[in-house]
Amino acid sequence: MTTTNPNAIKKIVIVGGGSAGWISAAMLSHYFEKGGCEVELIESEEIGTIGVGESTIPPFLQLISSLGVDEREFIQATQASFKLGIRFEDWKVKDEHYYHPFGAIGGPIGPHEFYQCWLRAKANGHTSGLQDFAPGTVMADQWKFMLPFKAQRSLIAGASYALHIDARLVAKFLRDYAETRGVKRTEGIVTDVVTRPDGAVAKVIMKNGHEVEGDLFIDCSGFRALLIGKTLDVPFVDWSDVLLCDRAVVVQTENVGDPHPFTLAKAEEAGWRWRIPLQHRAGNGYVFSSKHLSDDEARATLVKNLQGPALMNPMFIPFKTGMRQRPWEKNVVAVGLAGGFIEPLESTALHLIYRGMDYLLRFFPDRDCDPALVAEYNRRMTGDYEEIRDFIVLHYCTSQRDDTPFWRAVREAPVPETLQARIALFKAHGVLREGVDEMFRNPSWQSVMEGMGVRPRRYQQLVDTVPYAVIAQTLDQSKPMLASQVASLPSHGEFLAQNCPAPPPEPVTAPFKTVA
Repeated sequence: MTTTNPNAIKKIVIVGGGSAGWISAAMLSHYFEKGGCEVELIESEEIGTIGVGESTIPPFLQLISSLGVDEREFIQATQASFKLGIRFEDWKVKDEHYYHPFGAIGGPIGPHEFYQCWLRAKANGHTSGLQDFAPGTVMADQWKFMLPFKAQRSLIAGASYALHIDARLVAKFLRDYAETRGVKRTEGIVTDVVTRPDGAVAKVIMKNGHEVEGDLFIDCSGFRALLIGKTLDVPFVDWSDVLLCDRAVVVQTENVGDPHPFTLAKAEEAGWRWRIPLQHRAGNGYVFSSKHLSDDEARATLVKNLQGPALMNPMFIPFKTGMRQRPWEKNVVAVGLAGGFIEPLESTALHLIYRGMDYLLRFFPDRDCDPALVAEYNRRMTGDYEEIRDFIVLHYCTSQRDDTPFWRAVREAPVPETLQARIALFKAHGVLREGVDEMFRNPSWQSVMEGMGVRPRRYQQLVDTVPYAVIAQTLDQSKPMLASQVASLPSHGEFLAQNCPAPPPEPVTAPFKTVA
């Protein structure tokens, strides 16, 4: 690829590896595969990485596809299993659970959204549950799996899926991908940053004295935020007032039995605990508030509930919830933890890396980094972070639990005004505000609202234009039909074994950090 623009960016430097660095490198190497821009990634084996995502959401598969990677090959290389949604236990009250499935819930009845028709049926005393019509939920609850696009003429086709992955293996896979396409990897630690007269970054200096110059810098240095924070001093917007958890303890275990095709998120006394099964092992963690629980108590709770032998010593990860006021400043774009962090309740960390790079490619600058491009990038990324923040807060602020100091503090925590407006709109007539490129679509909000006991005061009046008998008949026929179709599917374990079995992983020789 050649360019006639004398001001074109010729060199991009990525500071930091891990998931953020290698996703960024892979996307850039694909974009510049025919040349035109040099990409160099600096990382150190000495600095432990936090794998920001053993659990993903469906758009992650768009990333894999956009890179031209074979999905089956990727699944086998990363020990991946399938994920149809998230099972939430004890969030509304103890001993209750619900699912947030991926994909559709039911289908339109005439011109009307399924959810509105279901609300009318509930007002008429219909006994069905919303998730009876979600193929993702029905499959997940039965531990069954089928690729939805291979079941086109069935109700299962409405489901969607993501993956549970080994974050280290994802970084390794994407490193191989990127290096094959010309990305240069430099081993070492960045100790100094040199800025230009206008304040932008000119070069980074490594511990061994080696200097790396660039036109555009991607800050993937994790919580260190070496470029965006320490060098450019972009403020961090702290959201710990609305999301109280600030610490996690994590451990890997060997699998016992087949992996379930969902992420488990179980509310605990001072936060919540996850279980994410891959093909041969499982990631486990407890996200908690250090104001309400000690490290020893958190570790004991996690270890007590493990299924299968531990493969490493439990590790603690402190974090601060929030984001950089401007993820893109001058010629530095912060991607991953350097740009922000929101607890992984809805598995959004890897997605935010992908989004950050996707937006950068959409608004790709010259060396002058036009302020209009920078402003639009920052607006879009801030919108994404705030949407995820609100969706996570929704799980907390609608909880009816008050059985521990943590849950009582949750009830007293402020709720963002944007979320208050969403809830008020939903409570009125079940209407949801959907913006451009939003991550969570109507079925996601409907699933969590219903699961947490938030239901609209009434359905939309226009649904009365459909004869009620048509709605009732549709529900009465589709619920058993979906259940029957799911019953005939292979189990999740069988599907993996038959279609994409991964070889047993190498033994874990040293503990490493990972966040779901």
